Amino acid sequence: MSKNIVIIGASRGIGRCIVELLAKNSHFKILALSRNIDLMEKSFKKYSNVKCFELDLNSKNVRSKCELIFSNYLNIDVLINNAGLLIKKPLLELDRKNLEDSYNVNIISVIETVQAVVPRMKNGHIVNISSIGGFQGSLKFPGLTSYSTSKAALCSFTELFAEEYKETGIKMNCLCLGAVQTEMLEEAFSGYKAPISAEKMAEYIVEFALNSNQWINGKIIPVSLSNP
Repeated sequence: MSKNIVIIGASRGIGRCIVELLAKNSHFKILALSRNIDLMEKSFKKYSNVKCFELDLNSKNVRSKCELIFSNYLNIDVLINNAGLLIKKPLLELDRKNLEDSYNVNIISVIETVQAVVPRMKNGHIVNISSIGGFQGSLKFPGLTSYSTSKAALCSFTELFAEEYKETGIKMNCLCLGAVQTEMLEEAFSGYKAPISAEKMAEYIVEFALNSNQWINGKIIPVSLSNP
């Protein structure tokens, strides 16, 4: 079945792996969005069903930029909000720009992207990628105040959206990922080796995005090997 699928944060890590997995199905048309368009075009040039678009999630025109991109498509079936900004600093060293950047990328831009996609979505699935650090009751780590609180806001948005749109065919769910071996993790925790690769986590997310909206809506799901 033909599907139009949008991946936000597609230039590296889990996002890149998601695009590569989906692109293997010739019935899927993939819209890959990221600030680093050069890297995306280099990574995905072998896939004729992938189109790359530049999108800076820390800009003031996310909604209008997405509306312009999506205007070329009558219907969008799946949106995966995968992008994230991880700033690791002790609480007293965080400045206002750190907080604004974190919230712009991790929650405000997600809301604006969803605002742009909803008019193009009839029976679709929106998947928000949060963090286990934003999941209530999970183990927390020092230095991640701006990251984990903004990712927690993403969980709340998921529940609010699902309630507001429960009478429609649009479903939204949120995956709170544990440690995955990505460039972002390495930058924040140099030398730490995560138990899951970006490729394996991408496999799970793709399957979840394509099928789980048949059974669940508005759910916050921890995807982690750690306990709690």
